[in-house]
Formats: sequence, structure tokens, C-alpha cells
Amino acid sequence: MWAYVIRRLLQAIPTVLGVTLIVFFLFNVVADDPAATELGDKATPEALAELRRELGTDQPLHLQYVSFLEETVTLDFGDSWKNKRPVGAMLREGLVPSMTVTLPAFLLATMFAVSLALFCAFYRDSVADRVTVIASVAGMSISSLAYIIFGQYFVSFEWNLLPIFGHELSIRGFVFLFLPWSIWIALTVGSEVRFFRTTMLEEMGQDYVRTAAAKGLGTKRILFKHILKNAMIPVITRVVITIPFLFVGSLLLEKFFGIPGLGDMSLQAILEQDFPVIKAITIFGALLYIVFNLISDLLYAVVDPRVRLK
Repeated sequence: MWAYVIRRLLQAIPTVLGVTLIVFFLFNVVADDPAATELGDKATPEALAELRRELGTDQPLHLQYVSFLEETVTLDFGDSWKNKRPVGAMLREGLVPSMTVTLPAFLLATMFAVSLALFCAFYRDSVADRVTVIASVAGMSISSLAYIIFGQYFVSFEWNLLPIFGHELSIRGFVFLFLPWSIWIALTVGSEVRFFRTTMLEEMGQDYVRTAAAKGLGTKRILFKHILKNAMIPVITRVVITIPFLFVGSLLLEKFFGIPGLGDMSLQAILEQDFPVIKAITIFGALLYIVFNLISDLLYAVVDPRVRLK
């Protein structure tokens, strides 16, 4: 297994290099001159040259790319152009608020979706199954902004049940998170139920399920010990590959509900053209995706003895 892990990590190096090339090209070649954007049309050449030296954009492109590679390897992306603070410290500060929103909602949505998918697969083509599928498609079809506006207007403003805006890292802060969690679940559970239901139905059609039923095994044991266990590879793929996106936060939820996480930070950095922050979040997300892709492959061998990692 260790040989497989080392080989996969070595194979990830060209992927990371490709990501850095694309990010560098987008922000250092295609994008406008940040110094000219910052100072405006009336800036003097001396002021432009001074700001370019401060930002490091006066160097040749190949030297700027080498510097960017060093930042990627050391995970030290310098200071924010706007806030004049270390980007690493900003990411650490924004990570916790983002995770308080995305991680609990993701876990709740996943557990609910898997349970509902098992129920629908077992009672396939029943009224309950059809209603659940229709509701899942309907939930997927509604815009996230519609959920947010509805929740803030009716739940918070009209009914005054929950606060509209704010965040607090304490037990009392739960009231600020309940509505974003509910919206996250409503947005994601429909697609998850449809995917997991299809996976469960494929397993239910296998011979081992009919054999287990013929032997007199109970429904609960067949569902959770046999069907769910054998369906874990696509479930793991779906779940683990989603996890990296949890770390970079939810842009709309954080912006509308005043949560100072990485999603809100990303949007603010884009609006302000704060390239060090944008680059750091992009590389951070890419590295997480590579790591969790490897973790999902390792988990295959854990849940299915037939999988051999070589």
C-alpha cells in the first residue's frame, strides 16, 4: 500500500504544476495590471513603478512564476495586497467559520440521503418512492438564492424565528447556523438521494440479495449489512470527493448570512482583485482535492477486500 501511496503522490506533482501554470496564467498574464487597477487612470509612472515593485509584478514573468512555485511548496503566499496581512493567517481564521457551516450540514445531509435512498430502493416504485424522487428533483430545480431569500424573509424577518445575519463561535452561535444548515441540506439532499438510490437499486438486483432473503435474513440486516456495505465504493467516491469543497466554504451562504469564512473571503478577494488570497485559496482547494482523491482510493481497499492497491 505504501508503494501505491508514494506513486500516487509522485503522480500528483505534474497535476499541481499544471494547476499552478493555469492559475499563474490567469492572474499574472491575462488579468489587468493590479497596480494600474489600484491607482487608477491618473496615476503617475513613478507611483505605478513603486507599487509594482511592492507587489512584485515588475519582475519578468518566469521569475514571478518561480516565486509562485516557492509559495506553493512552502504554503506561504505572502501578504494580502488589500489587508496587508499574511494570507496564511487569513486562511486559518476563515477556515473555522466555514467548517462550522459546511461540515455539520454535509454530515446531516449525507446521513439523511443514504437512509432515504435505502428506504426508496427497498420500496421502489411505491407511492413513497415516487413522491421522494419527485420531491428530490423539485428540490434540485430551485435556485439556491430562492432558498436563501425565502429563509431570510419568512423564517427570520416575518416569523422572527432565527437571526438573519451574524456568526459566533460558541454554543449560542448555533442560532446563526441553523438556517444556513437547513438551506445547505435542502440544496444538496435531492441530488444525493437520486445518486444513492440508483446505487442501492443496482445492488438490490444482485444474486446475493435474493440468496440472503431466501435464507431468511431480516430486512434490516440485508439492507445495512449487505446492500449498504457493497454499495460503499460509489458512496465513498461521492462523499470523499465532496469534502475538499467543504474547506473552501460556501460563497453564497457566507455572504448572505454574514459568516466570515473562506467563501466570503474568496468573493471579497475577487471583487478587490486581491490576487495573493485568490491564488492561495485556489491552490489550497486543488491540493485538498488531490489528497482526498487518494484517500478515497485507500478507503476502497478498506471496505472491499477484493480491491488490491499495487
